[in-house]
Amino acid sequence: MRGWRRKLLPHKHWTVTVTARYCRFMTGFLDKAYRARDAASTRELYDDWAASYDAEVGENGYATPARCAEALKTHVNDMSAPLLDFGCGTGLSGLALKLAGFEIIDGVDLSAEMLDGARRKGVYRRLDKIEAGGALPDADYTAIAAIGVIGAGAAPIDVLHILMRALPRTGKLVFSFNDHALEDPAHEAGVAEWTDCGAARLLVKEHGPHLPGINLNSNVYVLEKQ
Repeated sequence: MRGWRRKLLPHKHWTVTVTARYCRFMTGFLDKAYRARDAASTRELYDDWAASYDAEVGENGYATPARCAEALKTHVNDMSAPLLDFGCGTGLSGLALKLAGFEIIDGVDLSAEMLDGARRKGVYRRLDKIEAGGALPDADYTAIAAIGVIGAGAAPIDVLHILMRALPRTGKLVFSFNDHALEDPAHEAGVAEWTDCGAARLLVKEHGPHLPGINLNSNVYVLEKQ
């Protein structure tokens, strides 16, 4: 982008104008990401976003994957046990998990284009495209991550229940709700459905940065199934 600008846009005013247009494009997908939609529209959005996703969230300091990975690491004894990265997207979550020391990571996502990006990260043992509400991979995972997956414009709170039911006793689920998700009381109510009756124990609940570039924060949670 910088080289193209130098070659074709030597005039200062033109450079500023095109840069502003480029920035508007780069924030366009984030603007759309938090609007409610059905599964087909969500897949279409993320397919279209895949090519610029890493750059856009990276520009805004995407912090939740590393926070989730470190939170889960604190409560997992066997870092070599296979872990499922649900809604892995382009693999930024898997990369954070790998950097935290998790050795075997499988990923699933609705978007084939996002999965292509995840494949290029080289951190996954296997990657599978799934359908909304479809079956999880046939494996016994003792830990599952759903990082930036549940919330407005993304997966419904039902996904939390699906993932918790898939875990064995003492299995761990790390997930996050950004500030938009936290505006809907149904999300934290979904957590309470597990903790209030003793079906799960809340090991971590921590508020912190999500996308600081747009002043957006998130809660990171770790649940242990009882």
